[in-house]
Amino acid sequence: MMGPGWYLRRLSRMGPAEVVGRARHALVQRQWRTSLPTPPDWPAHPRFTAVLPAGALDKVSGEAVKRLLATADELLAGRAEYFGVTRSDLDAPDWFLDPKTGRRAPAEPYAFDVPYRSEDTVGDIKQIWEPSRHQHLTLLAAAYALTGSAAYAERVAAHLRSWWAENPPLRGPHWISGIELGIRLLSWVWTRRLLDGWDGVGDLFEDNPDFHLQLWHHQNWLANLRSHGSSANNHVIAEDAGLLAAACAFGWFPESAGWRTEAMRSLDVQLARNTFPSGLNAELASEYHGLVLELGLAAAVEADAAGTPVPDSTWDVLLRMTDALASIVDNKLRPPRQGDADDGFGLIVDGTETDRWASLLATGEALFGRLEWWPRVPGDDVRTPLLASLVSRTPRASGVRPGRRPAHLRDAGMTILRSGRVWARCDGGPHGFLSIAAHAHADALAVEVRHDGVDVLADPGTFCYHGEPRWRSYFRSTLGHNTLELGGTDQSVSGGPFLWTRHAVTKVLSVETPASGPSRWTAAHDGYAPAVHRRTVELDGDVLKIVDEVLGDTRPAARLAFHLGPAITARLEDNVAHLRWQGAATGSVAPVHTAVVELPPELSWTAHRGEIEPPLGWYSAGFGRKEPSTTLVGSGTPGHLTTLLRFS
Repeated sequence: MMGPGWYLRRLSRMGPAEVVGRARHALVQRQWRTSLPTPPDWPAHPRFTAVLPAGALDKVSGEAVKRLLATADELLAGRAEYFGVTRSDLDAPDWFLDPKTGRRAPAEPYAFDVPYRSEDTVGDIKQIWEPSRHQHLTLLAAAYALTGSAAYAERVAAHLRSWWAENPPLRGPHWISGIELGIRLLSWVWTRRLLDGWDGVGDLFEDNPDFHLQLWHHQNWLANLRSHGSSANNHVIAEDAGLLAAACAFGWFPESAGWRTEAMRSLDVQLARNTFPSGLNAELASEYHGLVLELGLAAAVEADAAGTPVPDSTWDVLLRMTDALASIVDNKLRPPRQGDADDGFGLIVDGTETDRWASLLATGEALFGRLEWWPRVPGDDVRTPLLASLVSRTPRASGVRPGRRPAHLRDAGMTILRSGRVWARCDGGPHGFLSIAAHAHADALAVEVRHDGVDVLADPGTFCYHGEPRWRSYFRSTLGHNTLELGGTDQSVSGGPFLWTRHAVTKVLSVETPASGPSRWTAAHDGYAPAVHRRTVELDGDVLKIVDEVLGDTRPAARLAFHLGPAITARLEDNVAHLRWQGAATGSVAPVHTAVVELPPELSWTAHRGEIEPPLGWYSAGFGRKEPSTTLVGSGTPGHLTTLLRFS
């Protein structure tokens, strides 16, 4: 639970308008506690017309169908994995159970009384919320649409009826957070669309008073309690996307036209605010770039299909986001591992083995067209042909697209150095987005290096949000990244798990990324003022050189960390680390790769792996999952420190 100090720190990051807005939200929540808003009468014979065009399903590849059905059949058997925890009870799920802790959130209290941040009371709220986004139901519905097997549809119906019965409006944990309601609405739109043709679909949706009640209350909640101010990040995008999609597809209420108009207006404004001109998401968290892009594309396509005008400025942002994604991925189509990541998706109609980033680029290619410098992407997902089939015209975006692959996205402070199979990300951007920088890490000047898609110098990831503050602190700390720590403190000051009260300011000093020859990047930050940390990274063929300098006050002790990916084995001899890993198999042969890291001899070097007190030497491949990996730490007096990474 958050104490009084946290609330004071949080309040200090709000402007007057946000304080007024939050007071209004508190008043609405107080009114709803005693007087539940009443939905209008349901139309006598509502019709669902937001169906897929004829032939859309025929464009889905056989390979995509195969991956989808493999996941759908696991779901039918009651099995799924959420954040590293395997559930086998999804034939008839307990919507309030956290299988990780075994705790069960209270279902009866007024929603805004549920202490969702307290793991002791409710368990891990992410484990509880995730199945109730109903994205497993869109996947099952897609399996029905592509096979005609009623078993998939019947399971969807059973889960929806169960959820609606057990989650009356404004009761329990599933009515607390707008992002959950927004994504759930988007799931319902696609579930109804994909079940079209099933005999029971009308009884489940159009002729079901439970659905009517849920649908109206979800939209009314979002229309009245939209995120704003310092919280207007990916949450508000999800809220707007869900409200817009539902008001377009289920436009049967007197308020529907107004909801559509306001949600479209807000989505247009918030997408622009959440996106740098270069196209990168302003939270500087790669996973949230994917989430926002998925939500924005799904909402814009939905509006276009319903005849609701989508501003060219909305399409322009989505185009820029797609081009930015194409510019930063490595040669295996993996984006950087920057900032927070909670494995959130906007719309799921594909099997778990489908590559998320390839799918997003394939959708961008279908909607906007690919540029010559784009990486080649396999067009074999389910979502791309379905989304593309709903668009009434080729989206028109007014922006000028890059003629060559951008290496330096100046406004976001991200620079990608490339040489053959070596990919390196250099971080010289803002600390985070808005005044609280909720999803930022203290990672100024961090580098991330891959060889043929394998993490060599790795960003360790995120692992958790709530319930485990020691691990939350480690994974977003300065020591938890490939950069320099001074005086045993982080560069930026944390005020809570999603709050930073002082932000390091970083400035990129020079960038050279010629078409051939060495690439070089230099940047500095003031997080340890009066000391200044300046770093230069140079990539020349198979050699990466990192030079760290501390200017000004050089008295604080330094720790320089290099986190190796989980596939890397390391042997440290004095200040030289010998690295070894297995590459991707070609036929029956998996090549072995090696590299040598010559570490600064001015520091004393130690290797750490899977340590707990305190945490050090860990890698999180996804939310809720962590595994031991090797971290090299050099301790001593800061100065002029040179590191050489040589790939064999």
